[in-house]
Amino acid sequence: MNRSLKRAGMTTAGALLTIAAVFGSSLAAHADTIADSIEATDAPLTLVAGSSATQSAGIRLIGNSAGGGGGMGGDPDSGCNIDSGEAPLKLDIVTPAGITANPDPLEITDCGVDFTVTFSAASNAVSGNATATIISGPAGGGLYHNLVSIPIVVTQSQPTNTKPTVVVQGVSAQEYEIGSVPAATCAVTDAEDGPSSFPATLSNTLVHGIGTQTATCDYTDLGGLAADTASVTYTVVDTGAPTIGHVLDPAAANANGWYKTPVSVTFSCDDGTGSGIQSCGPNAVVLEGANQTVTGTAVDWAGNTATDTVSGLNVDLTKPQVGFAGGFGSSYYFGQVPAVPACDGSDALSGLASCDVSGYSTAVGSHTLIATATDRAGNVATAELSYTVLSWTLAGFTAPVDMGRTWNTVKGGSTVPLKFEVFAGATELTDTAVVDRFTATPTLCPGADALTDAIEFTTTGGTALRYDVTGGQFVQNWATPKKPGACYLVTMTTDDGSSITAGFMLK
Repeated sequence: MNRSLKRAGMTTAGALLTIAAVFGSSLAAHADTIADSIEATDAPLTLVAGSSATQSAGIRLIGNSAGGGGGMGGDPDSGCNIDSGEAPLKLDIVTPAGITANPDPLEITDCGVDFTVTFSAASNAVSGNATATIISGPAGGGLYHNLVSIPIVVTQSQPTNTKPTVVVQGVSAQEYEIGSVPAATCAVTDAEDGPSSFPATLSNTLVHGIGTQTATCDYTDLGGLAADTASVTYTVVDTGAPTIGHVLDPAAANANGWYKTPVSVTFSCDDGTGSGIQSCGPNAVVLEGANQTVTGTAVDWAGNTATDTVSGLNVDLTKPQVGFAGGFGSSYYFGQVPAVPACDGSDALSGLASCDVSGYSTAVGSHTLIATATDRAGNVATAELSYTVLSWTLAGFTAPVDMGRTWNTVKGGSTVPLKFEVFAGATELTDTAVVDRFTATPTLCPGADALTDAIEFTTTGGTALRYDVTGGQFVQNWATPKKPGACYLVTMTTDDGSSITAGFMLK
């Protein structure tokens, strides 16, 4: 770029900054050269729009002795055109919009000396390349001009950005009980972006929620500046004991405090908001024995423990022993059956709750005695004993009464002796108490072809039952009804239920 011009004709300046100098009345006196101090490097001045910073250039007047005569082609003054005592040369400075020159105009009072012009850019200055032009020319309308162009680059000011700071809030370097650790947050202070907060980044060094943990905060602002990392290390502990309970199956002992089956003891553990259960128990199955104890332990991951003890567990899995006290035969005749035998039982662990005999009977027939022993745990054992009650043997009726299919004929109103014997095995029974009853039951008479036999004799004695020691038999006199043509079945029944029957036809 041509940084100085001599006697240049004025052309359209465009965005040129123009400095115009007016010298007296002599055109030749204004033919010196104007130059600037940055022409050697040709580097532009850089201004920041809206900034108070300035850039400067030096402007000087150089005496020009080239040419001859006083015409437009030369300078008749071989030295500097400014002589001592003359008015200063005033230069007008033309700047683009938003760019200001100071001073403007610039007064030059000597040759070969830099006179400083300072430039600044207002906030409305347009970014990019611009040119300030300095022009000198005659005051009286002459055509002689000197021109200097100052290159300028306008940039926009960068916003101020200060480094932010960040701190960890909510937690401090201490111990916290598990479940009560405060929330760790990052608090940012930034002059340009303003304050802000967000959750801190937590290290993953906790095991089962306990151990050492570090809360870390990092922050980079919108301008790209990063705050120094902040961190807080704290410890999470679990000092609370867990809880433990148990369930029994069966749930409860009987009224005597005993179980008759194995007892399952199942422990259940909980640690609430703690570190969690590491172990629980052990569970157990309690077998036979008295006053047994089971203990379970809950251990959390911090090593805290709690215990639960179940005591007084009584378990009897064995049935008692049972039988019959004394001897008892396999058969007896009616009336000779001994008393019910006693129950003979024992239990070595829980003891007997009861021992009873059932099934006892003195009636004719087969019977089974059952001895039942129950221990205090509810175990039951039984024993059986079978026996037979034999019926009596009856002999009779004897003469004068016929038995079987023969009908006895007798006059109504007469008394017929009914004679018979009763035996319990080989033993004859003589007590009239063994006879339960006599019955005379009216019945249809047989047909004409029935077998009959007349009663050979009758008696006039009393009708009370008796045992005739002389005859060795029971005698019951039956006073027949006075009902000629009637027929009766007469039956004698003993206490054991045995009976004999004879038929009678009354005449």
